[in-house]
Amino acid sequence: MCALVVLLALVLTGCSGSSGGADAGPSPEPSGEPSGEWWRPRPGLDWQWQLTGRLDTSVDVPVYDIDGFHHSKETVDALHRDGRKVVCYLSTGAWEDFRPDADDFPRSVIGRGNGWEGERWLDIRRTDVLEPLMAERLDMCRDKGFDAVEPDNMDGYRNRTGFPLTAADQLRYNRLIARLAHERGMAVGLKNDLDQIPDLVGDFDFAVNEQCAQYGECGRLTPFVEAGKAVFHAEYELPTGRFCADSRRLKLSSLLKRYALDAWRRTC
Repeated sequence: MCALVVLLALVLTGCSGSSGGADAGPSPEPSGEPSGEWWRPRPGLDWQWQLTGRLDTSVDVPVYDIDGFHHSKETVDALHRDGRKVVCYLSTGAWEDFRPDADDFPRSVIGRGNGWEGERWLDIRRTDVLEPLMAERLDMCRDKGFDAVEPDNMDGYRNRTGFPLTAADQLRYNRLIARLAHERGMAVGLKNDLDQIPDLVGDFDFAVNEQCAQYGECGRLTPFVEAGKAVFHAEYELPTGRFCADSRRLKLSSLLKRYALDAWRRTC
């Protein structure tokens, strides 16, 4: 009888003991470490990065990074049948006049050119405008069956964008992109943005870097490797003999590529 009274009292007061119910106080802050069931690439995986030209699917590597708009679900499915994981390249920090959704971006969020023809920085403070547009792009990647996303131009705050972007603006936006990818069951990589790696390594599943060897910065990617997360790295101007030894020591997945990012590659 006493046990029954106690049980009734617990129900009436909404007490949930140690199970964390509605009256258990505020939920703890997220740790920043992704916990979903998406792919998590480990350090040392070989890869191919091809964004232009006819796709060469004969490169015998476990990871392909390709343009999300240019390739179909059938292409992704074929790579999967060959045992490859496939990364969806998107520009999330810059507007591109050649994309099919270019007219969906209001002029108010389009800033200075970023050095590539037809591309301009975006005002990443305007998440009210950009979040639904980027969600649609990530929906496309998911629907085509991509395993992961490479969001490009993720360091606008370090550049002359035409907007007064801050480091805090960049952190907020980069975390938004990571969350949108994870909500769709895809891994997501941090592209460049070396200064914010300590803050963002927990939000991203791998890193993609250009030219860290040329600028003596590859050691700054160590937090990803120490977290068991791959670093996909490319150089354009240094011969492999100038960076491969360090890449092996740091456990980077390194390539020599042309700026065009066509099929040509040399690997460590």
